Amino acid sequence: MAQKVYIETVGCQMNVLDSELVIGALRKHGYDLTDSPADADVFLFNTCSVREHAEEKTFSALGRVRLLKRDKPGAVVGVLGCMAQKDQELIRKRAPYVDMIVGTGQLAAVPELVAKVRATREPQLAVSLGRSDAGRNEVEASFVSYDPTRDPSMRPTPFQAFVRIQIGCDKFCTYCVVPSTRGPEQSRPPEHIWHEVRQLVDQGCKEVTLIGQTVNSYVHESGDRKTRLSDLIAGMHDIAGLERIKFVTNYPKDMTDDLLDAVRELPKVVKYLHVPVQSGCDEVLKRMKRNYTAGYYMDMLARCRELAPGVSVSSDFIVGFCGETEESFQKSMELVRAAKFKNSFIFKYSERGGTKAAEKYPDDVPEDVKKRRNNDLLAVQNENSRADHRAQVGTTVEVLVEGPSRREQSALSGGRKPPVPEPASAIMQLTGHSMTDHIVVFDGTERLIGHTVRVAIKDASPFTLYGDVLTDEVVGADVSREPQASAVAPRPNKFSLPLV
Repeated sequence: MAQKVYIETVGCQMNVLDSELVIGALRKHGYDLTDSPADADVFLFNTCSVREHAEEKTFSALGRVRLLKRDKPGAVVGVLGCMAQKDQELIRKRAPYVDMIVGTGQLAAVPELVAKVRATREPQLAVSLGRSDAGRNEVEASFVSYDPTRDPSMRPTPFQAFVRIQIGCDKFCTYCVVPSTRGPEQSRPPEHIWHEVRQLVDQGCKEVTLIGQTVNSYVHESGDRKTRLSDLIAGMHDIAGLERIKFVTNYPKDMTDDLLDAVRELPKVVKYLHVPVQSGCDEVLKRMKRNYTAGYYMDMLARCRELAPGVSVSSDFIVGFCGETEESFQKSMELVRAAKFKNSFIFKYSERGGTKAAEKYPDDVPEDVKKRRNNDLLAVQNENSRADHRAQVGTTVEVLVEGPSRREQSALSGGRKPPVPEPASAIMQLTGHSMTDHIVVFDGTERLIGHTVRVAIKDASPFTLYGDVLTDEVVGADVSREPQASAVAPRPNKFSLPLV
């Protein structure tokens, strides 16, 4: 009987992709994936260290699995990813029953390490050398940047996939652990990426999201040839069957005109940019070591909207960073009002051990002040989001249909599902994203899932567009065929944090 593996993933898109590749590697060694911890023989936790909440979530999960392991003496418990790379000793102290700790650069070894634990019952540790312990070329690159093994069942849908084009980071923002947990910035060869995208399209993938810590700093040099992100995108644009190309997350100072030209001119490129600003105060930005001013960011934003008309832009903010005064915070409020982002991810500052901020600056903003500032900034952003979404009413947008809406999935899981399967022609509430990355909800049939359709927008909330599908204007598809496999009940992803 095949051994079963259970995996939980927290953090960013990088971690989601890592988990997909780890499960793909384990499947090659005879393991099956299970969503039930009670059925598992191997328990894996792919972790995030960006914020304290993510770390505590992992320790809570480990506490729950300890009881299961007690009843399964042969079970293997593994902690993977950023926490494993950063906090090996803390994991050993708080969860001594963990059998293996595997850093971001050693994920290729997971099947081998599981086998070693089973054979010896001895704990296994595999982590990368730190930047201070090895030269740039000696710091190990994660296998998941190059290994083509994939497990589609781990994706949100069968027709959407992440593609890593870059690992690591050289920006060294003072609040961030990523340079130490994922190593130096390295860009993959473009030929490897194009080959991977072609493989994904052959498997039925229609949308790829190119991911990197600062994705728009991608550059690969080979001899006299220099490939930028815009060149990389252009090289995959004409792959037959590929409908959409996205990329996240962008760094403000690397937002070049050639990339914005590609967003404007290439029809398959989603007209959406995620560009974190983090603060509207120059003094705070300097302490964060973001290497730009608020004025520079606003000029960059204006250039984005000038060179790529109609592009939607979202951002990230950290409130309550070290030394942030009320005056500093009000500058962030002013920037949000002026920038009119489609949406923003707003976080309270969480001190991370091993970062320059933790070494140099006291975490001196009280928690209640952080919470209030978070709510105040969110209120301003919600008004901007409401206006942005209301402006879409009366338009027609193209939507890649991803599956039932959250409301529909909740109703089905809550007991409303009929005793016999509904026909593919039954009406349900569906959801997907537009070419400007707006969430769109509408009524339709199951056979639309996986297709791009045109939707007339009739109403809007600050977070969602609502409309009517124009069934006689399906974009480039025959909707009479059978629905996409697994599309009605996609595997839920457990990540909630954007790339920083």
